[in-house]
Amino acid sequence: MNEKQKRILVLGGTGAMGVYLVPALLNMGYAVDVVSLDDVQSTNPALTYTVGNAKDEAFIRPILERGYDGIVDFMLYSTELFKTRYELLLKNTAHYIYLSSYRVYADEQHPITEEAPRLLEASDDAEMLATDTYALAKAKQEDILTQSNFRNWTIIRPAITFSKFRYQLVTMEANAIVRRARDGKKLLLPEPARYAQATMTWAGDVAKMISRLLFNPQAYGERFTVSTAEHNTWETVASYYRELIGLEVVWIDEGDFLRIVSPDHPMRDARWQLEYDRMYDRIVDNSKVLRVCGLKQSDFTTLRDGLARELAALPADAVFPSDRGLNSRMDAYIEEKKI
Repeated sequence: MNEKQKRILVLGGTGAMGVYLVPALLNMGYAVDVVSLDDVQSTNPALTYTVGNAKDEAFIRPILERGYDGIVDFMLYSTELFKTRYELLLKNTAHYIYLSSYRVYADEQHPITEEAPRLLEASDDAEMLATDTYALAKAKQEDILTQSNFRNWTIIRPAITFSKFRYQLVTMEANAIVRRARDGKKLLLPEPARYAQATMTWAGDVAKMISRLLFNPQAYGERFTVSTAEHNTWETVASYYRELIGLEVVWIDEGDFLRIVSPDHPMRDARWQLEYDRMYDRIVDNSKVLRVCGLKQSDFTTLRDGLARELAALPADAVFPSDRGLNSRMDAYIEEKKI
């Protein structure tokens, strides 16, 4: 191996973003080590996969202590775990990229810039603020980094990112969207989200941005919304799925929708994702990341074209994660309401 070749560690690198980031990093001449729970084989001498739980300190510590030029971290941590882990990560790399989310933003600035108010500070929902739900956990973990003595980090805040086997429509994922389209069944969605503006970015474009932020002097100690600037109402997004895979959507009462999505346990997280993100107008000003990465909005794939590409490549026998009874509950509701 070339002694000057930089080595990158990608934690959770077989997921929606990693499947595009890893090839992008290889194309840039880096050696890449991927840690994930998926058993993937590599025939590329510059790419290695290790199966394991990156949250397990006994497993990940000896890997981190090899020392990496860069780490891209796609793991989802509890805030308590991240408090015990961030120093180990930052001490063993020159540049650490932390995956946050655009869901940290409140609904107080349009379009959203990196300085927009966050839910953590702006919300008055005491029940939510008492938890470590996704949007709050990401914001708290951002603060751990920004308040540390380290500056070799970059925080990235992706918008909704679609990829291989990963498609979204309001809070629905592929195990409902694709399955119901293929079965000729209607998909139920909450009416209050129908005309909210959504931002969805193709994972290949997210990979472009992340790969250009890595080792970029302007990226250290900074936050970036890694996203397209394109935005569409959820009704428009639904129309793309109808055009591309024949999906028929019915918009229903929010309470009914939440009971279908989460019938047997508290609906808090389901409601918070819907009301504190998918029902917001998510319009992004991505000028900061474009400037630092040397990109233009025209370099990105449109939502319709990106969905067409990914859905066309989806195998007919694709297997998705369990829906935990979601589809059967939708069927029952449709039968009951004679929709």
